[in-house]
Amino acid sequence: MERSHSLRAWSQADAARALRRPTGADDKYSRGVLGMRTGSEAYPGAAVLGVEAAWRTGLGMVRYLGPEHPTALVLARRPETVTADGRVQAWVIGSGTDAAVRTESDTAALRGLLSDTDPVVVDAGALDLAAEATAPRILTPHDREHARLRAALGLGHTPTDRVVAARETAAATGAVVLLKGAVTVVAAPDGWAATVEAGTPWLATAGTGDVLAGVIGALVAGAMAHDQTADAASLAALAASGAWLHGRAGAIAAAGAGSTAGGPASPGGGPITALDVAEALPRVVAEALAA
Repeated sequence: MERSHSLRAWSQADAARALRRPTGADDKYSRGVLGMRTGSEAYPGAAVLGVEAAWRTGLGMVRYLGPEHPTALVLARRPETVTADGRVQAWVIGSGTDAAVRTESDTAALRGLLSDTDPVVVDAGALDLAAEATAPRILTPHDREHARLRAALGLGHTPTDRVVAARETAAATGAVVLLKGAVTVVAAPDGWAATVEAGTPWLATAGTGDVLAGVIGALVAGAMAHDQTADAASLAALAASGAWLHGRAGAIAAAGAGSTAGGPASPGGGPITALDVAEALPRVVAEALAA
């Protein structure tokens, strides 16, 4: 059945459908296992932020595979993280990495994941490998990364209409495209698209994209653990849900930052960091489940 190509705004009710409350029959594997190859010696914090976000979105296990320094930081922040290779149901790759300095062994490892069957959230320094991949994929570029990706694909000038641009890129790559911005656009290869309003302009700060990748990865791993298919329609809905949860977490964090002791909160909130957003995720997940 062909899906409607009309544009829809993603809501809390939509995002709630991507969540699942664990039961007494669950174990860490049935709740989802996410593998992450993120961070670098130059940008180790990206690994910490993505891992933190994945844990706080709710899943059974995070396996982090990365360089020595980011690994040490991840374990210092989240000692429950597993740093040995093994079974996973989805991957997040590329956050906090730079394709220009990637080693041949790293490239080979990423290409291996991108040619396998597990779904992959492809961010930042791995986007250059996305076009030639065959694995189910969610690409998460910002506007500048999107323009570079389109140039590499030979798509030419990026249309001013971001929905049109994202749809074109999704069709050309066969992947879901999540185009980050004040209004995030999610497009599937068949032309389906949705928009997600950012929870607050305070989200425009370093590291929040790494948090977003972790949120989406957690949702995908959880869905795959319950035998959801990794088709583009399912991945597009999970990507949009991750963007909604991320935006809501940013709004909650900003509202908290704008509160003053004994006085009313500032209507516009206050400045936040990416870690603040990750720490607000459990409340957002609980709200969505309750609703």
